[in-house]
Amino acid sequence: MRIAHRRLTTALALSLICAAPRAANAACAEMSQAGASYTVCDYDARKTSIRLFLRDARGETYGAFSRLADDLSSKGQSLIFAMNAGMYGEDFSPVGLYVEAGKMSHAANTANGDGNFHLKPNGVFWIDGARAGVTETGRFLRSGVRPAYATQSGPMLLVGGRINPHIHESGTSEKFRNGVGVFDGHVVRFAISNQPVTFHQFASLFRERLKCPDALFLDGGSASALYAPSISRHDRFHPMGPLIGVVEKAAR
Repeated sequence: MRIAHRRLTTALALSLICAAPRAANAACAEMSQAGASYTVCDYDARKTSIRLFLRDARGETYGAFSRLADDLSSKGQSLIFAMNAGMYGEDFSPVGLYVEAGKMSHAANTANGDGNFHLKPNGVFWIDGARAGVTETGRFLRSGVRPAYATQSGPMLLVGGRINPHIHESGTSEKFRNGVGVFDGHVVRFAISNQPVTFHQFASLFRERLKCPDALFLDGGSASALYAPSISRHDRFHPMGPLIGVVEKAAR
């Protein structure tokens, strides 16, 4: 999202998502929750390389999944999954904390304000080697964690297994939405709705089906996008700001 310009499955697939982690590359499946359809992709941080991307070597914003995939391919790497990684401004720069390959390019944003990002509490999705987490912003800053990759967004959908108190079951705003949660400290669960849903519906997905104690909203509306070649999906909404990518060595 730009702050100033927003723009059924089988029982087997369901059990794979809701229970034990799946094999590293058997990642994505469709599922339903309370009558709504979602695509959910699991990646184990111990087995896959989960990274954040914003700009290429020339300092130009990638903006689109295809540009990131092409750049990685030129380096002998393959982009097997990508999703927009949180909210950004008119210049595509992150609104909140952004850390890429250990380098912080934008500090955490704890200010109050309008819009979803400021619907407190917000939080940070972070990756550090085999560890991954979704942590409320204040707690993250107090923890002293210095991850290799981190992106701040908001609001938190779940904190300690409870739906954010600002997210009400009576809410009526329905949009396409994407977000992230972490199961068992290392299995990262990315979800995107295949139809407009409310915040409460989306939070309930992470709590009831994906069993994530903490989950973070990344974005919504036309900025909610997914790249998953394994299921022939390539959303071409762009330009975008920060991107989450799962990378592996390209097949020879």
